[in-house]
Amino acid sequence: MCTNIVYEWLRALQLPQYAEAFVDNGYDDLEVCKQIGDPDLDAIGVLAPAHRRRILEAVRRLREQDAAAAGLYFTLEPQPPPAAPPAVAVPSGRRGEPCGGAAPGPRGDPRSRELVSYPKLKLKIMIRDKLVRDGIHLSKPPYSRKVPMAGILEYLMNWPKSSQNR
Repeated sequence: MCTNIVYEWLRALQLPQYAEAFVDNGYDDLEVCKQIGDPDLDAIGVLAPAHRRRILEAVRRLREQDAAAAGLYFTLEPQPPPAAPPAVAVPSGRRGEPCGGAAPGPRGDPRSRELVSYPKLKLKIMIRDKLVRDGIHLSKPPYSRKVPMAGILEYLMNWPKSSQNR
C-alpha cells in the first residue's frame, strides 16, 4: 500500500480502501485532489453515497484552507505596460507594504486574505531586508550545503514555535 499524503488523508477520513484507486487515477497529491468532483469519484470507483459525501466535504475543506492560506503566498507577475504616463504619482507605502495593489478588505481590515502582487524589484528588496533583519547569510552554512531531509522536516514541524520566539 502507498504511504503518501493522499493515503494519510483518506485514512483520516476513514476511507483508506480507496487509496490505491486514487493513486492509480492520478490523484497522488492533495493539490490534485482539490479538483475532485462527482465524475472523478465515479472513475475512481467511490460508489457509496456516504463515502462520496465524506470525500466531497473533505475536498471542500481543502479548498477553503487553500483560500484561507492565499494570503500567505505571493506571486511574481509581469508588470503591465503603461498605457499612458500617469497624471498623478501615487506615493508608495513604507518598505515591506504593498504599493498600490489590492485595497484593504472590508472596512479596511489589514488582515484581508486578498492576493497581493508585488513588482519584482520591490519583492527582491523586501526579501533582502528580511534576510538582513533575521541575520541570514545565504552564502554561509547551512544554506550552501545540502540539509538532510529529516532536518528539514524537523525544522518545518517546529517552525511556528521558532517564529513566535522572535
